[in-house]
Parts: sequence; C-alpha cells; structure tokens
Amino acid sequence: MDIKVYVLEKAMDAKEGARALAKASSKQKNLVLLKMAEALKNRAKELISENKKDIKFAEKKGISKALIDRLTLNEKRINEMSQGLIEVAGLPDPVGEITKMWQRPNGMTVGRMRVPIGIIGIIYESRPNVTADAAGLCLKAGNAVLLRGGSEAINSNKAIVNVLRDVAKKHGLHEGAVTFIDIPDREAIMEMLKLEGIVDLIIPRGGEGLIRFVTENSRIPVLKHYKGVCHVFVDRDADLKMAEEICFNAKVQRPGTCNAMETMLVDKKIAKSFLTNMIRRFKEAGVRLKGCHFTRKIDSSLEKAQEEDFYKEYLDLMLNVKIVGDIDDAMAHIAKYSSSHSDAIVTRNYDKAMRFLKEVDSSAVFVNASTRLNDGFQFGLGAEIGISTDKIHARGPMGLEELTCTKFIVFGNGQLRE
Repeated sequence: MDIKVYVLEKAMDAKEGARALAKASSKQKNLVLLKMAEALKNRAKELISENKKDIKFAEKKGISKALIDRLTLNEKRINEMSQGLIEVAGLPDPVGEITKMWQRPNGMTVGRMRVPIGIIGIIYESRPNVTADAAGLCLKAGNAVLLRGGSEAINSNKAIVNVLRDVAKKHGLHEGAVTFIDIPDREAIMEMLKLEGIVDLIIPRGGEGLIRFVTENSRIPVLKHYKGVCHVFVDRDADLKMAEEICFNAKVQRPGTCNAMETMLVDKKIAKSFLTNMIRRFKEAGVRLKGCHFTRKIDSSLEKAQEEDFYKEYLDLMLNVKIVGDIDDAMAHIAKYSSSHSDAIVTRNYDKAMRFLKEVDSSAVFVNASTRLNDGFQFGLGAEIGISTDKIHARGPMGLEELTCTKFIVFGNGQLRE
C-alpha cells in the first residue's frame, strides 16, 4: 500500500464530507447526532467484540493496567459516548451566527459571521471514546473530521467510525464527514501533517511526546497544550479552611488530568498554621510530597524538591510544596515554571485577586476555586475537544464556538471604491 496515496484519498473523502456539512441545516446535523447516539447503543456488542481484540493485543504487549483501563469499552462507557452525542445535539449551533455588524460612512454594512473551519485532523492515543466525542463536536460545528487514533485502539476506533459513517450516509450526509485513517504506521501521521491546503487544523490529544512530534512536523496549524503544570497560591489573606479544600481537590480529586495542581505555593505569613494540617491530609490521601527548604523546616519528612521538579507534570499523587514571600514571589514562580494552563489564588483580598487575574498569563486563572474546574462542561460550553494553551484562535477549553472561525460579510447597494 502506498501510504501517501492512501492518506490523500482519505483526506479527499473528508473534503467531500466538509462540503456536504457546510450546507447541512442545524436540524439535519442534530438528527444525525441523535441517530448516531442510538446506533452506538444498538451496536454495543459489536463495539465490545472489536474492543476485546485491542485489549488482548495490549495485554500481550505488556501495557499497564491503567492504560488498558483507558482503552476498555463496556456498556457503561458506550452509553456515556451516546449521551455525549445527545448533549452535543442539544447545544446551540454556532454556524451562521452574526457576531457583530456596523455601518460605514459610505452606507455599506460590514459584519462577521461564524463559519466552519473545514477539515479538522485529530491525532490521539488510547481512549476510543475520543473517536465519538471528536466526531460529534466537529460535525455539530460543520466540520469534517479526519481521525488518526493510536495503534493500540485500532479495532475499536474502526468499529465506532463504521457506526457513525453508516448513520451519516443513511440520513443524507456524506460519510466523509467522519473519516478514519485505519493504518497504524507512523508514516501515515507524517503524510497527514503534510496536507496543507486540504486539512485546515490539527488537534493532537495525548502525551507531551505526541504533541511535540505533531507540532514539530506539521505544515498545518496546530492547537495544543504540551502539559499542565498548574499552581495554587495560598495567600496570607486566604480563608484557610477554603484553601485547604481547594488545594485538596486540585491535587487529589483526579490527579492524572492536565488541570490537576502540581505545585502548591504558600505565603510565609500563614505557612506553619496552614501546612500542618494540609500536609497531614495529603499524606492520608497517599500524596507523595516534595518540599522546598522552608517547607522541610516545618515538616522534615517531606522529600527535598529539586529545581527540575517544579517543571514537571506528575499526573499522579505527587506534589511540590513551596513557601513564598508574598504574591509577587508567587507570581514570579508561576511565570518561570507554569505551562500557562491553569493557575489559582486563594485570597479574601480583592486587590490581590485582581492583580493575579491580570498578571498571571494562563489559559484559565482562578480566584478561590480549584484548577480542576478548567473544563468545557464546567465552564458552560456544553462539551470540549481539548484545552488549548495557544494564544492564536482559541485559548482554554475548546467548545463548539472555538471549532468555528469567522468571515467578514458585507451588505451594499452599489458602493464602489474611489
């Protein structure tokens, strides 16, 4: 098989799907999404059967239990995929929305209208539910999706895509709206990343290694975040009980996520009174703690935090603890070590809160709330395709609106340029 030709053929199929979707009404898109949700549940046995092939292969390769769990499909997870499509169908359609209009001195009216981006390439690892989630969001925003999942989930992904394509075709949409590159060779990714002028945007979802590989090799714009090195700063003016709850949630609620806290910064004025109970609570939850010099003076049982630790995204029950002089010291630390993903301050001081919001340069900045809340659903976007730390086009959780772009529209009555 000529991989270059194969990938190009898939992309051209997606292009036909994008043209069809651009003409589809909200009613038709919503109907297709609801029928896709129904079909996933109706064909659950087929999906689980194909998924078992992937699990068997993963076990043979010695893949960890945690990764196998992410790979596994069962009726509950298929129902969740189905429900996700139903929820997307219920969201307002951003396509065609006119966001602003103004009149020029010559009488013409200029405005901006939301339109689909076109073809969105998604390169992702492990979790087969991403296949349905990405397809549903892209379809609702009028985009065709060109999917390339990991080799460890290839049978599961192919089965899900077949269900979605069957439904699209049956209900009058070109099945290229959901297209899957179903060969595991890494060369297929390389060819996909060369499709400048056909594919409009690439969104990688996975570990830092995958995202850096995609970014370094793509000729197509990439929306990404490399990692989530997130901070919570407990200010001297904080409600310490609130701070304790926020910090515990930010680290322990789900440590393997990109918006989990990796470093807790504590104002020296309240360090001893706050850390005594906070450290005990973290230890009881099984958190491995690494402390700075001053933190270890309060509790010598903590491991010594090294310089390189402050750059790490642990994605585990591990946490750096650092005592800082004040808010300026805290923000200087964040500026140096943060990955610009999610950072928070706990304080009752309004002026400090506003300074933190203005001066901390991250995709989401919180006052008196957990970093774990940086999420499309939590923000009221309904759903998200990922969280971007880029500053061009989209930043933060990417919902339906972020899967569109705008074009200028002009209404005239014979105006000419003089």
